[in-house]
Amino acid sequence: MRDKLEKVRQESFRELEKVETIQSLEEIRIKYLGKKGELTGILRGMGGLSEEERPIIGQLANEIRDNVNEKIEQTAYFLNRKDLEKRLKSEFIDVTMPSKRKPIGNKHPMTKILDEIKEIFIGMGFTIEEGPEIEKVYYNFDALNHNKYHPARDVQDTFYINEDLLLRTQTSPVQVRTMEKQKPPIRILAPGRVYRADEIDATHSPMFHQIEGLVVDKGITMANLKGTLDMFAKQLYGESTKTKFRPHHFPFTEPSAEMDCTCAACKGAGCRVCKNSGWIEILGAGMVHPKVLANCGIDPEIYSGFAFGMGLDRISMLRYGIDDLRLMFENDKRFISQF
Repeated sequence: MRDKLEKVRQESFRELEKVETIQSLEEIRIKYLGKKGELTGILRGMGGLSEEERPIIGQLANEIRDNVNEKIEQTAYFLNRKDLEKRLKSEFIDVTMPSKRKPIGNKHPMTKILDEIKEIFIGMGFTIEEGPEIEKVYYNFDALNHNKYHPARDVQDTFYINEDLLLRTQTSPVQVRTMEKQKPPIRILAPGRVYRADEIDATHSPMFHQIEGLVVDKGITMANLKGTLDMFAKQLYGESTKTKFRPHHFPFTEPSAEMDCTCAACKGAGCRVCKNSGWIEILGAGMVHPKVLANCGIDPEIYSGFAFGMGLDRISMLRYGIDDLRLMFENDKRFISQF
C-alpha cells in the first residue's frame, strides 16, 4: 500500500507539471483526491492492514494528500497569473483615447433665470416664500382689494374648483399670507406657477410663472421701490441698463407703475425685439394699497410698502431670444440642450 501511495504522489505531480488550463487542473484534483479518486480508493483498503501499519499508512496518506493539495494551489496560482498576463496583452487599452461621455441633463432656461433672480434679491436681503397653487378666493382677490364685482376679476379669469377655491392667478396671495403671519419688516420674493383661462398661442398659456416681491416697513417710499428695481435690472441685464416708470393702475397698489428697461438685444438702439422703441416692459409695481395692509392686520398709518410682479416666462424669452412660449413646455431635448 505504501508503494501505491507513493505512485499517486509521483503521477499526480507529473500530470500537474504538464497542465495548462484551470479546467484540466480541476480534472486532476478529482482524479486523485475526489470521493472516487485514486487516493480515496487506496485508503479504503486500510481495513486489511495490521494495527501497527494503520497509523503509519494513515500518516503517509495525509502527507501525500497535503502535498498534492499544495501542488494544485501553486499550479492554480501560476495558471491564473499566466491567464492575467495574456489578457493584459490582448486587451490593450489606449488611455489617450477620449472616453465615452454620458449625456447629462440641462437646466431649463426658466430655471436658470429664476435662480439668477433669486440670487439678486437674496443679495438685497429678501427671503423666498411659497404658497399653495390651489388658493382661496379671499386670498387671490378679496384681500387684494378685488371685490366680487371688480372688473379685474374678468381680466384675471381663472379655473374655479368651487365657489371658495380656485387655481391662483398670481403669487400675490403669498404676500397676503406672509403679512398675516409675520410682522414688519418684511422683504420677500414669491415665485411660482399661476393659472388663467387663456388660449394657448405663441405668447399665452393657461399655466405660466410669476415672480412677485414685497417690502413692508416704516418709511418705505416710491424712491425705495425705484432704487430696488433699478438695481435688479442692472444686475440682470448689465450695468448700462436704464429703467423708466410709466403710470398704471393695479387694484392692490397706489400709486402704481409699469417698469421698462432698455432692450437687452439692442441696448436701446431699437430692434425687432423691442419693436424699434429701445425699451421693453418687464414688470408692474407700486406702493402697497393701504386697504391691503389693513386687510392683513398691518396699520397703514405706521407702515408702508411696495410690491412688484414680473412674468418669468417673458423675462426668459427676452433673455434667450425665444419667440414662442410653447417651446418652454414641450419637453423637447433639442430645445433644452441649447441652454
